[in-house]
Amino acid sequence: GTIIEGDITTNGDIRIDGTLSGKIVSDGKLVVGQTGIVEGEIVCKNADISGTIQANIHVKELLLLKSTANITEDIKTSKLVYKERVKFKPGKNTLQIKQAVRETGKTKGVEKLDGITDVGFRIEKIE
Repeated sequence: GTIIEGDITTNGDIRIDGTLSGKIVSDGKLVVGQTGIVEGEIVCKNADISGTIQANIHVKELLLLKSTANITEDIKTSKLVYKERVKFKPGKNTLQIKQAVRETGKTKGVEKLDGITDVGFRIEKIE
């Protein structure tokens, strides 16, 4: 398969089915197929992962981990959905759910990645 070494920045969606060693920044959706491997860092709006991620992941909105996903590093996301059989790094994993509390109508939510405004958590069973 294709191997890319270096950083990628895009305003649109991107799909990885080969290997990327570096940082990927996308204002759109990142899709990593079953044969895809990302090593480095991921920053994007949405992500749909079926492959192997050996990178810290920072997703502004929705991170969907399919049953073939293999995650070895840290995840920061507003909404996480994952199917049964997703593989996380071996050993203990900690789930921290944090939500900023604001007085209604007084403070606007931050739209940038460093200010996640919603919290969602769901585990779905494979049919």
